[in-house]
Amino acid sequence: MATQEEALPNQPEGIEGGLRKRLTVAGNVETAATECAEEAVDGPNSELDSDDDHSSLVEPKVEVLSSLPQGTDHTPHVLACLLPDLPPRWRNWVIRGVFTWLMIGFFCLIIWVGPLALMATTLVVQVWCFKEIINIGYTVYRMHGLPWFRSLSWWFLITSNYFFYGESLVADYFGVIFSKSALLRWSISYHRFISFFMYIIGFVWFVLSLKKRYYMRQFSLFAWTHVALLIVVTQSYLIIINIFQGMIWFIVPVSMIIINDVMAYMFGFFFGKTPLIQLSPKKTWEGFIGGGISTVILGMLMSYVMCQFSFFTCPVEYSEAADSLNFYCEPPPPAFVLTEYSLPPSLARISCMMGGSESFLMYPFVFHSVALSLFSSVIGPFGGFFASGFKRAFKIKDFGDVIPGHGGMMDRFDCQFLMATFVNVYIWSFISEVSPQKLLQKVYLMKPDQQLQMFNLLQESLLSRGILQP
Repeated sequence: MATQEEALPNQPEGIEGGLRKRLTVAGNVETAATECAEEAVDGPNSELDSDDDHSSLVEPKVEVLSSLPQGTDHTPHVLACLLPDLPPRWRNWVIRGVFTWLMIGFFCLIIWVGPLALMATTLVVQVWCFKEIINIGYTVYRMHGLPWFRSLSWWFLITSNYFFYGESLVADYFGVIFSKSALLRWSISYHRFISFFMYIIGFVWFVLSLKKRYYMRQFSLFAWTHVALLIVVTQSYLIIINIFQGMIWFIVPVSMIIINDVMAYMFGFFFGKTPLIQLSPKKTWEGFIGGGISTVILGMLMSYVMCQFSFFTCPVEYSEAADSLNFYCEPPPPAFVLTEYSLPPSLARISCMMGGSESFLMYPFVFHSVALSLFSSVIGPFGGFFASGFKRAFKIKDFGDVIPGHGGMMDRFDCQFLMATFVNVYIWSFISEVSPQKLLQKVYLMKPDQQLQMFNLLQESLLSRGILQP
């Protein structure tokens, strides 16, 4: 088609004419670029092989997410009858407070039952959090009509749990049990091969389930599943590892996150005026600072009390003599032994002037708890900010409605997963020591002739170094 300049060759070119020509040329270039882009996407036959429309290749539609259950505004029928005249803000405050105390009570009950109950609860929370994340993915990518994909996600969850828990936990803590059975010993010896074979089954299963016009959605959900596994399974595995180091390494960090969350909410509710971050508009600087100070103080007090009970401080180990898990140890780990510390010279002089001592007794773990509380109050909330950004990206308020006033399970444990990683890194960097019990569990997995060889080598070494007398 001829341009306006070609149709009117005798029209004088002034400023207006030159501007018109430039705009026309720019429009033609833009149109040509658009046509080339569409041809590159659609192909010569203008047929999409990966999705139904262009928009799904760029960004999934999120309007359907309104159907997901939301728990923050969910009011149980009983409480709705008891609080009919309260404004929504105060009603949510009461409901949130009631279920906070219920969760704290349930947490205390699980602690009273023992470490195995804590581990079982961790696994239940892991599965529920995975379910909530995967449900969002199914809803976003509208995958309900495709077969096998939900089954595939759960298969990968089973495979990941088998890989993480099957080797390290069993070999380090329950080796004596598995050494009594040839079949169980075989499952440990070839654990990595079995884990890899299970993953290959899922991988081939996924490839065979691919359908034309749904490739992009299926691969997106495949990646979604693996990210969910990385976030949920890995962190829950680290939580259970921390429990085996002593229940205090689980209880104190979890309690610090709870304290920080509750106190930040209280300070923000009553005193909050200054917004903290755009990702979470309800978070305020007043709540952030008040929650952090409260976490440090209450965390130290809780740590000092718990250090006095071996039930909390001793590593969880399997006792072959008792044929059960052992929660007591003698002597306790060094971090839980009262140690004398000298005051700095200036403070020592002041203490002496006031009739005090130049030193004081304290459990080393109390000082470690300061590092844990600082992380839980300064860095821990960023786990919540990450979850808030995730929810805002898909225009949802909560991951679910299992906990009225709070949302889904993932809404309560988003900060806990980040804290679990830090605690595990902290233990292995500053606390952990070689455990004879763990080494013995690995010896139990050896064949009898290998155990005898290990005994002879150790005996020779002890004799040569004068530790053992001939």
